[in-house]
Amino acid sequence: MTIGGSIALIIIGAILAYAVNFQFSGIDIRLVGVILMIGGLIGLVVGIVRIASARRSVERRPPPAIREEHYYEDDPYETRRRY
Repeated sequence: MTIGGSIALIIIGAILAYAVNFQFSGIDIRLVGVILMIGGLIGLVVGIVRIASARRSVERRPPPAIREEHYYEDDPYETRRRY
């Protein structure tokens, strides 16, 4: 669950818990709102922890190995220049 989805669950849960006065038989709308808010909070904490751990793991990685190869060729005209 993303952070945006978690915030959406918290908002929907708060609306159901505090702003809706409609009643179903056998379903408590306020309890459903509180459950959605708790689920959103858990998802938000998990999302933040995942982002923080991903940033830490990127910083700890060693830099990539760079392989450099140099080829030196003899100058074919070098022997002519030496007298």
